[in-house]
Amino acid sequence: MLSGDEDDRAASRSREIDAAPGGVDRRRDPVARGSRRGRSFAAILVLLALAGGCAYGYTRLGQPAEKPKAAAPRPVPVTLGTVEQGPFALVSNGLGTVQAYNTVQARTRVDGEIQQVAFREGQAVHKGDILVQVDPRPYQAAMDQAKAKKEQDTANLNNAKADLVRYTGLGAYASRQQTETQTALVAQLTAQVASDQAAIDNASTQLGYATIRAPIDGVTGFRQVDIGNIVNAAGQTPIVTITQVEPIFVVFTAPEDQLPAITAALRKGDVPVEAWSSDGLTKLADGKLALFNNQVDTATGTIRLKAVYENRNHALWPGLSVSTKMRVGIVAVATTVPDNAVQHGPDGLFAFVVDDGNHAHQRALKAGRSDSGRTQILSGDLKSGERVITAGQYKVQDGSLVGEPPASRAAQAEAPDTSARRVEAQR
Repeated sequence: MLSGDEDDRAASRSREIDAAPGGVDRRRDPVARGSRRGRSFAAILVLLALAGGCAYGYTRLGQPAEKPKAAAPRPVPVTLGTVEQGPFALVSNGLGTVQAYNTVQARTRVDGEIQQVAFREGQAVHKGDILVQVDPRPYQAAMDQAKAKKEQDTANLNNAKADLVRYTGLGAYASRQQTETQTALVAQLTAQVASDQAAIDNASTQLGYATIRAPIDGVTGFRQVDIGNIVNAAGQTPIVTITQVEPIFVVFTAPEDQLPAITAALRKGDVPVEAWSSDGLTKLADGKLALFNNQVDTATGTIRLKAVYENRNHALWPGLSVSTKMRVGIVAVATTVPDNAVQHGPDGLFAFVVDDGNHAHQRALKAGRSDSGRTQILSGDLKSGERVITAGQYKVQDGSLVGEPPASRAAQAEAPDTSARRVEAQR
């Protein structure tokens, strides 16, 4: 039986060898065995690579993320100004209203029909110019009647005087009673003639009132009564209003604590007061302080002042709102900064000063008056020539790095130093 099994296995191996290509035994072929070993080695390499990748990924996930490197801080864009030192005008700013030098409401003083209107609305008139003509005929007749009455009484007086001369010449032949009676008659007629003259003067005055004339130099307003209307002396409606605008007043206010400085300036001479448009951009006229009121308004703590202007160009007009700049003195040497450099903080006023390294530093200060875009510094560690921030402060903190755009630097370089020129012009 054993020999039979061996024979069967030998026959099977013979068939496998015969079935293989070339009739070669693969188990014993060295080329086939090398190919199998190469495939196994490649599989091992792939497994090792996968294991290494998983290990690297695990270690990377376990490590904290690297922080990006901090970039250099960028300078805050700002606009810079300069601390200046020099003469500074002490100017008191205020608000006021233009007021006519004189205002007249032209009314009729007699009754009658308006026959002529001799002016145009808005016309500049002079004192004595005819404005309106009221029907003069009733008043002319009254004056003629008064004249006739005077002539009549004058004739009677002359006759009485002649009789008195005759009675006196008779001497003892004329009774004393006749002489005294004639003397009284002459006196009576003399008084009558004087009364007639007064009546003539009154009639002449009434006739003159029929011609309404301008009482002042000025400018007429809107006409309230037209030609052909009946006017009367008891009426309250004016025919026209005339305002005198050359010269003209500006009434404005100032704080009561400035009153000593104002009175001191008035004792030294004229106090100049400039009138500007209400927005403060356009200068309208130059004038001088005329007076201040005789009492302070206790409700507002201010005092009213009045300045006078020649106003030849009619830049000021009654009722116009203006801003005023009154110069009460000049500080010979004062430290000033641009108005926008002064900032309000929880601890008071301050300004940002920029050093040579372009770092901003906050400095406390005490500010005084302001004029022509600059503010006087009463106290504070500010020196002439230092740079201060005038715009962009809301992004700046103490120690911040700042920078000025090139366009702003060019504009500042081209701007001339006008601090001394402003004070010289105000003089």
